[in-house]
Amino acid sequence: MSINFRLLGATGTHKGDRAYQQDRVVLLSHPHAIGCVLAVVADGMGGRSGGRKASDQVILTAQQIFERFSPATDDPVRTLQRIVDEAHLVIRLIAVSSEQEPHSTMAAYLITPLGDCFWIHVGDSRIYHFRQGRLVFRTSDHSYVQSLVDRGEITAEEADSHPQSNILLSCLGTEAEPPATPHTAGRLQPGDCVVACSDGLWHYLRQEELAGALMDSGSTLQEGVRELTAVARRRARGGGDNLSIAAVRIEPLTVPEPAELPGSPGRASASPNRMAKPAEHAR
Repeated sequence: MSINFRLLGATGTHKGDRAYQQDRVVLLSHPHAIGCVLAVVADGMGGRSGGRKASDQVILTAQQIFERFSPATDDPVRTLQRIVDEAHLVIRLIAVSSEQEPHSTMAAYLITPLGDCFWIHVGDSRIYHFRQGRLVFRTSDHSYVQSLVDRGEITAEEADSHPQSNILLSCLGTEAEPPATPHTAGRLQPGDCVVACSDGLWHYLRQEELAGALMDSGSTLQEGVRELTAVARRRARGGGDNLSIAAVRIEPLTVPEPAELPGSPGRASASPNRMAKPAEHAR
């Protein structure tokens, strides 16, 4: 028997206790490359229409660039940076033409057909990478409270309840160029899970709870997403923000080898690096 991988994907979104939804989330399968996926979470800001216009533009830009992405020849990090740069530019143009102040965060990760993972983020939408239930990496927010944590002035626990926890130092659509932070995670393995989510979700959940729900072998990934959404909603106690999540889990896929033919020198096996097409995902 030889081991392949398969990708399981799920997304979730909820408007929380806000009057309108400004978050957007998408999990895309590449139109031509099996096993190549892009996940994007965008948390819009700037009033009812301004914030939604900004997050809509992030998703539209990501879709257009990903459709033209060639896994064999294009650099994934540069592709993600292009999404940031082009979305930022268009949001700035929207601000000029509509006399609004649209802004958006962004957290996006791209998985190639070989299972290599790359991500980028702007603002306080996060990406988590878990392996066998343990945290491997978490993005660092572009926020005022994170800068206090980095300087040792407050702890990470104190940051969660800080009165200025909603102040961002960078996002898409501002006058300054956003300091997008790219990261190369390397090749994913069975037992890995990559998650992008907005602050409306992660603010109410510990990283152990994220891992536990999304990597529970006794439930589907979509059930895990629903569970996390429900927990965040309960803990918000009527004051919750919009929330969004896009998760991909890597699972082993055992493939039987072809039977050995009489007189053949040996057996052929499937490539161990090929990844199956992602499962259908629902919001």
